[in-house]
Amino acid sequence: MRDKIVAGNWKMNNDLAQTEDLLSNIKKLYKENREVRVIVAPAFTNLHHAFESLRDSPIDVAAQNMNEHKEGAYTGEVSAQMLSSIGIKIVILGHSERRAIFNETDALLAKKVDAALENDMEVIFCCGEELSERKGEKHFEVVKSQLENGLFHVAEGQWSKIVIAYEPVWAIGTGETASPEQAQEMHAFIRKTIAEKFGSELANKVAILYGGSVKPANAQEIFAKEDVDGGLIGGASLKAEDFIAIAEAF
Repeated sequence: MRDKIVAGNWKMNNDLAQTEDLLSNIKKLYKENREVRVIVAPAFTNLHHAFESLRDSPIDVAAQNMNEHKEGAYTGEVSAQMLSSIGIKIVILGHSERRAIFNETDALLAKKVDAALENDMEVIFCCGEELSERKGEKHFEVVKSQLENGLFHVAEGQWSKIVIAYEPVWAIGTGETASPEQAQEMHAFIRKTIAEKFGSELANKVAILYGGSVKPANAQEIFAKEDVDGGLIGGASLKAEDFIAIAEAF
């Protein structure tokens, strides 16, 4: 049975006081459900505080990014080893904003994936198409290329550490949402693509999350689809009531 996961990507939001407040409210509202794994991803500056705050909670903490190098003259960067040293064992890689704004390539992301796995970290690997690519009917081609170039070098034995998040870029922060049918179609395609490379047994164990304007109002319908195993939540994860409502949508 695949993991059901709801992960909140806080992006560049919340100072320490706001982080404390949001974590406190999430903990108050959260009713443990062993069938659903809940993850929060605060900013780098608040990761250690979040880890300590949630140490006795079933809620996990993830980083939003990391550098591919172990150490060195990379001013402003954070390594997998540094994250591991403060208890962070999950990292989001390849988010569309990292790809678009910071020019992260598939080749770079492959190196980041390797660095994370070498440090026994779990990877939430993001993939997804731009609006022009969807309109040009290249969305399957784009997502397949991102998967092949960024992940398909990973050994079969390491795939237990991989979670995939499909995020149609045109539905992030726009208020637009892929229909449940569109989400299912792409999730099924992703699973089929993995199966063609690694076999259906492995593919059927990989959790695939949907990311793109998920809200309490639409979460249940989206999560009901066969190949949708949860969500990578952006804006709605900044409101404790909305985030917990989404986590309870299963």
